[in-house]
Formats: sequence, structure tokens, C-alpha cells
Amino acid sequence: MSGSILRRSGIALISTAVLVALPVLPFRPAGLGVQGAAAVTASAASGPEGAVAGQRTGQGQGHSAGRVTPGDRPGSGLGGRWRGGWAASPQAPAGGNGQNWSETGFVRQTVRQVVRVSTGGSRARIELSNRYGSTPLKVAGASIARTARGASVRPGSVRALTFGHGRSATIPAGGELRSDGVGLTVGALESLTVTLYLDAPTGPATFHALAMATSYRAAGDHRSDTGAAAFAETSRSWYYLSGIELSGGRAAHRDAVVTFGDSITDGYGSTPDANRRYPDALAERFAATGRSRSVLNAGISGNQLTNDTSGSGEKGVARFRKDVLDESNVGTVIVLEGINDIGASERSITSDSLTPEVSVRQLIAGQRELIRQAHSRGVKVIGATLTPFKGASYYTERGEAKRDALNDWIRTSGEFDGVLDLDHALSDPADRHRIAAPYDVGDHLHPSDAGYRAMAAAVDLDAL
Repeated sequence: MSGSILRRSGIALISTAVLVALPVLPFRPAGLGVQGAAAVTASAASGPEGAVAGQRTGQGQGHSAGRVTPGDRPGSGLGGRWRGGWAASPQAPAGGNGQNWSETGFVRQTVRQVVRVSTGGSRARIELSNRYGSTPLKVAGASIARTARGASVRPGSVRALTFGHGRSATIPAGGELRSDGVGLTVGALESLTVTLYLDAPTGPATFHALAMATSYRAAGDHRSDTGAAAFAETSRSWYYLSGIELSGGRAAHRDAVVTFGDSITDGYGSTPDANRRYPDALAERFAATGRSRSVLNAGISGNQLTNDTSGSGEKGVARFRKDVLDESNVGTVIVLEGINDIGASERSITSDSLTPEVSVRQLIAGQRELIRQAHSRGVKVIGATLTPFKGASYYTERGEAKRDALNDWIRTSGEFDGVLDLDHALSDPADRHRIAAPYDVGDHLHPSDAGYRAMAAAVDLDAL
């Protein structure tokens, strides 16, 4: 049957036998073995904090970037290893997405951003990205605090941040920079507020478009304010902030889980300011066991696996290293990517879309490239089946055939270290090509809050 076409519910499907016959990359088991594990541990432990930050191209003003202090040395009794608490994938400035400050940037303004961390600690540091900036970014000052409500923070919790022991920092165009660590006791699933004062004109800003959370802006320098009165403007995007890392508490292992994908991972359609994305629900499941883990969200709304897109980030195979593998202590990545490649390429057949047509072979090649990159770093890869999309604006029967064929390969190829069957978790039993009504936000593509919880519930925690 290697050249046959199977039929299911009247829709043409490429035979699984055809897919299995494609060239297969060497498969690496999830276990690295004693020598592999030792090599990973040695690599993760090498160098002080300054060496880690030195891999980023930004520098603190008058100091080396991320210069280490004794309490921040990996493995020290005061600091311990750094682990990811929260992350967002940087994007190039672009219009749309409601009130959006990325194209105009900032000057003599304070931007305050609220995020929830998946795990706790006793020290914190932030990562700022000027990846898509065209000019150096001067950060005149920054602070971190425990969130109270909205733009207000808890009195007594505001901590001024430094960069190489300097209060300000300049990040070159294309660069990224971690701050020094600061003492701040944080619990798992607690919200933190990061405030940046941007005095000099920034130009267009590197940002993350779909925050599903409110950010705030004020004229002048309000980085130390505990109240919200000055923050009269709001946006639903994050600006420059790409990560928060924590240390202290239990020792960090290579146990961070990164969720990689498009708007379904990014949380489109979830309740704003409520942390209802599927990675949020996954972090809550870990916390409920009494042993929280880093769960980092590397989703970008509209992102594609095989094509760069205007406003939706670099293609997945290109950004995977920067947004996943360069995070601290990553042990596992869940890959859910490809539905936009299928839908957008099908739409291009009947419209003026510039997205080239994508084949199942190309999608498989893209998935294999992610597996190759992850395994080269000793990272486990969980392949997630693409969720149903019948009734969505870019649905076609031909696109559905591609989705089914790719899902069959994900389930049966044996090339992933594990499979997360989200297609099965969300589909309507009466029509497996549709999202079940309680899990559908209404556009027949994106899950509701209940759908995102169902996705997280489908994850075998012991497999991560």
C-alpha cells in the first residue's frame, strides 16, 4: 500500500506506510547514559554567572555584563543554580494586536509588566532582549517586585536591579542581557512585576505580541512606585522582557519543560490576566504534586514551522535554538507546531497569501530538524499531535488530510521520545475533525480555557 490513498470520513489521507518509508534520522533514547549525563552536568555547571551572561551580547554600562558575585555562582550555598521561572519568545516590531507600542518604542517612559513564574526561589534576575532592535537599547533603570493588583506592587518588595553592578545598561542591536541576581523570596505560581525606565529614545521595540496579560506605561521615571496611579496607559503585549530566572530552594536539575509552538501554545483566546494558557495549567499540575518545575512558554501566535512570517516570528526550525535550547536547565521540550503551515498554505491557493504550499514531507523534515537540534543538546522531545481545526477560517479537506498524515507520523514513527496526543484530547467524539464544543473558544481552531486545561491534563508528568 506504499502508494495508496486511504479514506476516512470522506477525506483523502496519505497512507502511514508512505510516511514510515521516508528516511529516518538516528533515534536517540530519552536516557543519555552515564557518560552523556555527566557531560551534560559538566556543561551546565561550567563557568560563573558572568560566563553565562557573557554569551549574551549586551553589557552593563561601565561593567562586564552579568558580572558574577559570590552569591550568584552556580552551585553556591547562597544562590544555587539558575532555572527558568518564566519566558516569552521575542518578536520583531509589528502593528496590530490592539494597543501596541512596539513600532513607536519608548522615550522618557516607564513600562511595567506582570508575569507569573512557574517555580519559586530566593533570588531572581531578568533577561532583556534587543534581538530585533535596529539601534542599541539603553535601559536607564529597572526593578522587580511582588505583584499586588494591576500595576501596583507589594510595599517593601521592590528591588532595584543592576547589570554588572551598574544601575543602567546598554544592549547592542541584536543583543540580549541578564541582570545581576537580587534577593527576593518568590513562591511557585506567584506573579512578579518587572519595571523598566527607558529614558533615551528606544526606536522600534523587540516585543512579544500576544501576552494575554496587561502591561502598563507611565510618563517619566516610576520604577520605584508601589502604586498604580501613574500608569494610565495599557497594552496586551510584553516589551523587551524575555525571561525571569530564579535560584535558591531545591537544587535545579535539567528538568525545565519548554512548550514550543504557535498561538495554541501562546494561549490565544484564553482569559486575559488569568494565566489560563495550557503551559500555565501544566505548571499548576506540577505545583499540585508538591514539586514544582520550570514550565516555559515558547509559543508565538501565527508562527509556522517551515516559513518565516511577517509579524509572527522566524520559522520554528530557525528560532528553536534561541527560544528553547538556550534556556537554563532545559530537559524536555513539547513540540506543537505545523497547523499554520497547513492552513496558511491552503489559503494561499485561493487567495493572495504569500505562504508557499507545504507538503507533509516538508512538515516531517521540519519536525526531524527540531528533534536533531534537541538531541544534540541532550534534550528530550515530546511530539504533540496537531489539534482539530474543521470549521476554522483556513480549513480545507486537503489541509485536513495533511494534518491527519502528519499526526499519524508523530504517533507511529518512533522518532520522538514520547507522544502527546492532543488531537485525541480535544476532538469531538461525534466528529474527530472538530474540537469538542466545550473546548472550542468559538473559532474552531483555538481552545477555550477548558480546552487548555484538557491539553495540560493529557500530559503524562512522569514522561517529562
